[in-house]
Amino acid sequence: MLGEGMALRLAFESGQPHSCILWGPPGVGKTTIARLMADAFDAQFLTISAVLGGVKDIREAVELAQAARDGLTAQRTILFVDEVHRFNKSQQDAFLPHVESGLFTFIGATTENPSFEVNSALLSRAAVYVLQPLSEDDLKLIVTKAQAIDAVPAIESAAIDRLIAYADGDARRLLNTLETLAVAAGREKLIEITDAWLLKVLGERMRRYDKGGDQFYDTISALHKSVRGSDPDAALYWFVRMLDGGADPRYMARRFIRMASEDIGLADPRALRLALDAADVYERLGSPEGELALAECVIYLAVAPKSNAVYKAFNEAKAWVKKDGTRPVPMHLRNAPTKLMKELDHGKGYRYAHDEEGGFAAGERYLPEGMAEPGFYRPVDRGLELRIADKLRELKNRNNQDN
Repeated sequence: MLGEGMALRLAFESGQPHSCILWGPPGVGKTTIARLMADAFDAQFLTISAVLGGVKDIREAVELAQAARDGLTAQRTILFVDEVHRFNKSQQDAFLPHVESGLFTFIGATTENPSFEVNSALLSRAAVYVLQPLSEDDLKLIVTKAQAIDAVPAIESAAIDRLIAYADGDARRLLNTLETLAVAAGREKLIEITDAWLLKVLGERMRRYDKGGDQFYDTISALHKSVRGSDPDAALYWFVRMLDGGADPRYMARRFIRMASEDIGLADPRALRLALDAADVYERLGSPEGELALAECVIYLAVAPKSNAVYKAFNEAKAWVKKDGTRPVPMHLRNAPTKLMKELDHGKGYRYAHDEEGGFAAGERYLPEGMAEPGFYRPVDRGLELRIADKLRELKNRNNQDN
C-alpha cells in the first residue's frame, strides 16, 4: 500500500491525507499506518476504541479537532477509530458531518468486511485499503531484528519455524510471544531456545481463528467448495483447520448435511444418510472420538457423484410459486372425506396408481389446469440420477403414448 505509485504513498508525498478504512486481520499494521499518517502530516492524532467508546468519545474528539483547527497553528486532526465495525449505525453516522466538512480525517480499522459492517454513507466517503497477514519472511525478519538487538536468546531453526507458524501472520502476536520467551528464557538462564522448550512454553499450538468473523466464513466456504469440487484432501484439510481453530463440530455436521442435499442430492442419496449418521455418532461420542465420523463423512461427500438438480429444482419451484397466481387444485386430485364433497365431484375420476400397470397411471395429470410442464427437476448424467433420468424418460413416453 505504501509502494511506488500507490494511493497511500501519493497521499503521503502530496501532503494531502484522505479518509480511509484499513481492513485486515490483527497484527498487520493498521494502527501503525494511522500513526505514520499523523506524523507525516503533522496532525493531531486522536484515537477511539469502538470496543470501549461511544458517542461521548466522538463528541470529545470533535471538540479537540475544532480546538486544533481554530488554534494558532491551525493543526489538522486525524481521528483513528479502532474496531470501527463495533460501532452501531447511529454511532457511525455521528462521524459523517465532520468527515464531510473536513474537520478531521477519519481512519477506521476493522478486522471485518467493511461492506457488511460499515455504513454505506461512511464507506462512500472513505477509501478502503486491504492489509494482508504478514508472510513467513516478514515474520522471520522480525525475529532476526529482535536477535540483532539481543532482545531474545539464540533460537534454533526448528523453533523459529514453530514460532512463525504460531504467530500465523500476526506481528503483534509474534512480538508479544518473543517478549514472553525472553523473560522465561532469562529466568531459566537459557543460552538457546530449543523447539522442545518452545513447545512446552507455548502449550497447545492454536492458529488465529475468529469463530464469528470473515476468516470463519472464508474457511467454511473453502471447505464447501472443496467438497463440491471433489477434492477429498482439500476438504479434509479445511475441516481440520476449522476444528483446530475451535469451530463447533456440531456446526460442521449441520453443514455436511446441507452439502449432501445441495451438492450431491439424488446422484447418491446415501450421502445424506451418511451425514445424518455422522452427526448422530458425534452426539454419542463427542470430541475427539466423534470427529473421526465427521472426517469419514467429509471424505465421502467429496468423492461422491455431484448433482445440484434437486437444489435447482427447489429454487425454481419457489420462484415460480412466488410469481404465479393461486391455481385451484384439479377436482380429481381433491380430497373427498365427506359425502357432500363426493357429491361435489371432489376426487372424481382419480386413478389410483397402484392399481395401474407398473404402478403408473399413464396420461394422468397432477399439475393445475392450464399449467404447462415446468420441468423443475432435471437429473444430471452422474451417479444414481443417470437411472432416474432413464426412468423419467420411460414414464414420459408412456404418458405421450396414452395421450
